[in-house]
Amino acid sequence: MSKRLAIFQPYLLYFAWMVSLIATLGSLYFSEVKGYIPCELCWYQRIFMYPLSILLGIAAYKGDRTIKKYVLPLSIIGGIISIYHYSIQKIPGFHEIKPCTNGVPCNVDYIDWLGFITIPFLAGTAFILIIAFLLFVGDKE
Repeated sequence: MSKRLAIFQPYLLYFAWMVSLIATLGSLYFSEVKGYIPCELCWYQRIFMYPLSILLGIAAYKGDRTIKKYVLPLSIIGGIISIYHYSIQKIPGFHEIKPCTNGVPCNVDYIDWLGFITIPFLAGTAFILIIAFLLFVGDKE
């Protein structure tokens, strides 16, 4: 491991927890403050992100690096859902796919910052960051 990475090693769980906490609070802000109604795929992403805030917070506090085996699958599945959801929003060929049959359609962009940043993009970025931080967390102290 490089010297630079070794400096951050003790804090990687905290970084992953902070990303999950910001993502959780951000999704709550969009739905509860801004009034954006989550679509079906947004709910699935929330199902995989919200537990990460709790699990990673406890793991960071206790210094439990073995949490990787429980949290990585949640992050990977959530990330795949985010990529799929983003594809439905931004790739023209995917617009025809209609996974959301009730309520808000999944291809609606509530936000579209800089022409590419949408809510699924933000969630996907959070999942990817969490995965990256966890991959570099060592198994032992």
